Amino acid sequence: MEFVTSREELRAHYKPVHDVAVKKELRFLDAHARNFLSKSPFVLIGSQDRDGNADVTPKGDRPGFVAVLDDVTIAIPDRPGNNRLDTFENIVANPAVGLLFLIPGMNETLRINGEGRITADAGLRERLAVDGRQPATVLVVKAKAVYMHCAKAFMRSELWKPESWSERTDMPTLGAILRDHAALAETAGELDQRLDEGYSKSMW
Repeated sequence: MEFVTSREELRAHYKPVHDVAVKKELRFLDAHARNFLSKSPFVLIGSQDRDGNADVTPKGDRPGFVAVLDDVTIAIPDRPGNNRLDTFENIVANPAVGLLFLIPGMNETLRINGEGRITADAGLRERLAVDGRQPATVLVVKAKAVYMHCAKAFMRSELWKPESWSERTDMPTLGAILRDHAALAETAGELDQRLDEGYSKSMW
């Protein structure tokens, strides 16, 4: 198998980029981007460490959980998780991040690329608290590129169409998967019960 090794070789396999696809990219958060963020409950964060090892992590919360601090800056609270901190450790080493925001049922997405920094600022953590529970830290992103992404990927995947979804029972539970991946002695049922208890106590 041969691989593409240059930008010129890559571009030779595609039509020229449409003028609108270039012009739509902004350097600030306009009214449309702010409106999208106010309704989005979910974002995927792409990052890399100093050596270029990549990671993508999801962050989800109540719609509008991402705060707009000014025309180019947003703040993403970090809620309780598994404390691996893959993304945040990457950002400490390499601030470049790519964000993809979703709104359930909407095929178009919002993309924001920029530079991220981690803060434990008391005032910001208090502002982003839920039911009195503050995030451990906050990811602050300065946007360098802001633009809407078209619907084709979601239309092809039929992501929001329940009739296209596989039955949940077609896949093992997370407890079963963790038991096998981590070679645990507990049963899948015991692990699933422990996960459910953790979810009920540590969402925020």
